[in-house]
Amino acid sequence: MPTQPFGIFGEVLFDCFPDGVQVLGGAPFNVAWHLHAFGYAPLFISRIGADEAGKLIQTAMQNWGMATTGLQIDPHHATGQVAITLCDGEPEYRILDHQAYDYIDAEQLPATNMQILYHGSLALRHPVSAQALEALKNRHPAKIFIDVNLRSPWWHKSQVLAWLNNADWLKLNDLELLQLEADGQTLADKMRILKQRLNLEGLVVTCGANGAKAIAADDAIIEVKPPENLCVVDTVGAGDAFSAVVLIGILHNWPLQVILQHAQDFAAALVEKRGAIVMDAGFYQNFKFSV
Repeated sequence: MPTQPFGIFGEVLFDCFPDGVQVLGGAPFNVAWHLHAFGYAPLFISRIGADEAGKLIQTAMQNWGMATTGLQIDPHHATGQVAITLCDGEPEYRILDHQAYDYIDAEQLPATNMQILYHGSLALRHPVSAQALEALKNRHPAKIFIDVNLRSPWWHKSQVLAWLNNADWLKLNDLELLQLEADGQTLADKMRILKQRLNLEGLVVTCGANGAKAIAADDAIIEVKPPENLCVVDTVGAGDAFSAVVLIGILHNWPLQVILQHAQDFAAALVEKRGAIVMDAGFYQNFKFSV
């Protein structure tokens, strides 16, 4: 069985706006899209409905050159959607329940031999997909990278912390860190405590406009900042862009400072574009990652 660098497990969905616009996304899907553009051909494992939205996802993946062998089709549940409404001009998000990605079937998992398995937390809200992930980990041991996405009301602290006990690497944002780690006075304290508590190889915390921090093996905190002249168009998916490059750095054993800087550079470029993914392959060719 050939070795694949990355397995990506979780949701793919459409953000549905009041004016009828639908935007393709889902954190794991975004990460897989970026990794494929950088030449790593990840195995994306998810589930879509037997509906028009599902066909659009299949077409988008095929047009991008992504394999669809890990994409299951559900005859009973619809392709994932997030309903977006505007309240006083501000968007409000409602993640719909019982979507196809909630029912990823362990019996339909593809055979794979991956080096790193990425997953988030949203797709684990339903026991069917959670059981599929456990089956995948049991059948194909790999380094585990968890990208936390705490979306109310679809998470419980004790459950999330239980998943994190199996992580080798963890990425989350600063607000999520505060929600999961009560001890420690400063953000750096909380990072060190959580890393030690979970026995992590690495912990990465994104801080929005303030850049990102990571903790090294010696518990030293490393920081990066975005460029000052950044022209922000859309911050949706910036964290997913960051995760994709961190995964590449872990695969190649880059120094942590190098991982963070390359990840920050790519995320900064993405926020100058509209949307969480870019459908221009040339955009990705501008990034020549090196150590």
